[in-house]
Amino acid sequence: MSLLAAAVVTQSEITIRRVPIEFMEIELATLEQMGMIYDLSDEYVSANGQTRLVDLTYRPGPLKAPTDKIHPLPFPGLNIDNLPFFALIAATAEGTTMIHDWVYENRAIYLTELTKVGGRVQLLDPHRVMIEGPTRWRAAEVMCPPALRPGVVVLLAMLAAPGTSVLRNVYVINRGYEDLADRLNALGASITTFRDI
Repeated sequence: MSLLAAAVVTQSEITIRRVPIEFMEIELATLEQMGMIYDLSDEYVSANGQTRLVDLTYRPGPLKAPTDKIHPLPFPGLNIDNLPFFALIAATAEGTTMIHDWVYENRAIYLTELTKVGGRVQLLDPHRVMIEGPTRWRAAEVMCPPALRPGVVVLLAMLAAPGTSVLRNVYVINRGYEDLADRLNALGASITTFRDI
């Protein structure tokens, strides 16, 4: 979901290989309702013979806010780990989107960090935010939120902002994503990381 959100926010056509489709079906249905255009390959099976995989190609185009709030549900519903990426996608869509993170106490608060890079995010309570789009992203210097996925959401928003942005204290991202900067750079991003000496 993070790579798909990166494609949406930067309006870049990319193909994501080996997507476990049964864990993305609700997410893709929601994105289709928002107007997302994408192609799926034929299904194939993972090496262990258990997981249904597809290759997903995102096609850039305008999005609109969904008619209902976006919220997680137990499997096979929308995955709680994918929810923060919908905040970023909603910020690119025309209209107002409510994100309801009822599972984690106060995680929605971290999504307000998008305001520092141009997002219009209004905190309604510790579980709900309203996001108005589309966003004109701007470069900024931001302290990384202490929650993994909101931190990645801010990083991905910075990719869409003209100019140079700085994201500080990215330990949480490095802990949760292996070589994310290198993977994004391979797709055309320009991310420089500085390690403590």
